[in-house]
Amino acid sequence: MKKIFPIFIFALLSIFVVSCDNNDDVVVQEPVNNTARMRDVSGTLTAANTYSINTGINILSTDVVLVYRNYNSNLAGSSPVWQLLPKTYYLSGGRELDFNFLFDQSNVEIFSEANFDQATMSAAEAAEYKTNQSFRIVLVPADPAKHSSPPVDYQDYNAVVKYYNLDGSKGK
Repeated sequence: MKKIFPIFIFALLSIFVVSCDNNDDVVVQEPVNNTARMRDVSGTLTAANTYSINTGINILSTDVVLVYRNYNSNLAGSSPVWQLLPKTYYLSGGRELDFNFLFDQSNVEIFSEANFDQATMSAAEAAEYKTNQSFRIVLVPADPAKHSSPPVDYQDYNAVVKYYNLDGSKGK
């Protein structure tokens, strides 16, 4: 009995040692869900359309919408420069013009607001900020249970296109 007791204790302790092993050094990298989509919309923001552009979408309640404005929409022959909304532009005379958007599961509304009457903008300002504006809407699938912080810098349009493997040359 004296010889079996130490073997029994050793076997019992080894079960606890093996079961308490904490090998959490393995990092499992999940594949990126490449179902992000993008769409281009254009339009002129006027008092008649309450300085807004609306477009329909179809997303899940957990998905995220990003909207970028083509900063140089009206410059002929120039490459698009996409800037994430919301964005405030500071015009002369202390005037501020804001581009922003709202979305739900079925609609995106892109709009401008100002601390002045937007109908009083000069022809040059209206051409730059109101006429034939191009926006790119990026629909990003989200799973709040898996990620607590964004996997990519959404401020950087090129990083978003690369991360979600989108064709940045055209919006669909």
